[in-house]
Amino acid sequence: MCSGRVDLEFILRAFSNGADGVFIGGCRLNECNYITHGNYDALGNALLFKKIMQHIGLNPERLRIEFMSSGDGIILAEVINKFCQEVKDFGPLGKSEDIDGNGLKFSFEAVKKLLPYLKLVERERLRVPTKSEEAYREFFSSDDVNRLFSELVLDKLAISQIMLLLREKPLSTSEISATLGLNPSEISKHMNNSSRHGLVRFDQSQKRYALA
Repeated sequence: MCSGRVDLEFILRAFSNGADGVFIGGCRLNECNYITHGNYDALGNALLFKKIMQHIGLNPERLRIEFMSSGDGIILAEVINKFCQEVKDFGPLGKSEDIDGNGLKFSFEAVKKLLPYLKLVERERLRVPTKSEEAYREFFSSDDVNRLFSELVLDKLAISQIMLLLREKPLSTSEISATLGLNPSEISKHMNNSSRHGLVRFDQSQKRYALA
């Protein structure tokens, strides 16, 4: 199977199902067997998901992508063995990051709800014009992309998390802020935007926000 078919959802599902690390292997860049350069799509998805992992508090080194040919069996074994040892050193998913099971489940569910939007952002705004691994890594670590990621993704992820919290019970701005570790002014901004879109309403009797 072409590594280009490794969707963001596949990576999320692996971690959601308890994988402590995820390894993606593809053919060498610029040597695509299908002439589609799908391995570059896999690289872009991996680098994007690493940014998401970092934001929700997970070690992005738990995700690895490597490229090699079918004749690199020995190299593949060495790379995988090294990666497995690194993951063992990290410990179980969430443990070294000090995130409990409920926290992981909550974060993964928020990301899952955002996946269709993330795919659209990747397709429309995060495509790299130059086909080289260096160009991709420089692109995804650049200040411009970090700013774009913050503007286009992090706000939407925060709203996704807020919707999940309000699904349980109505909450005040300060309660949401304390749970998510966000500035109250950010929460107010998200609540105002969500109210305008008919997603939430303010319950005057409880002085709390609830799902519309």
